[in-house]
Amino acid sequence: MALARVVSFNGVDNDRIEALRQEIGEGGRPDEIPASEILILHDPDAEESLAILFFENDDDYRRGDAALNAMPSDDTPGSRTSVRKYDVAIRMTG
Repeated sequence: MALARVVSFNGVDNDRIEALRQEIGEGGRPDEIPASEILILHDPDAEESLAILFFENDDDYRRGDAALNAMPSDDTPGSRTSVRKYDVAIRMTG
């Protein structure tokens, strides 16, 4: 079963989202984060965001979680307020 790592952040302005967009566009997903999909949601008025990373199995989740927890705070969208692990119960695209 697929798993999702959902992280909420405060203090995320439009400039930071644009910088992340460029970083991800240029560098892609790091090898140490084996996510099958990365989704970043942003509320510019509240300066809040959610990062949702999908992993296909427990081993990938553990590797990604460890790598993300070890990241310097400068590499995150803002101030992390919560991290939750979810089973992906329903997933539909396009």
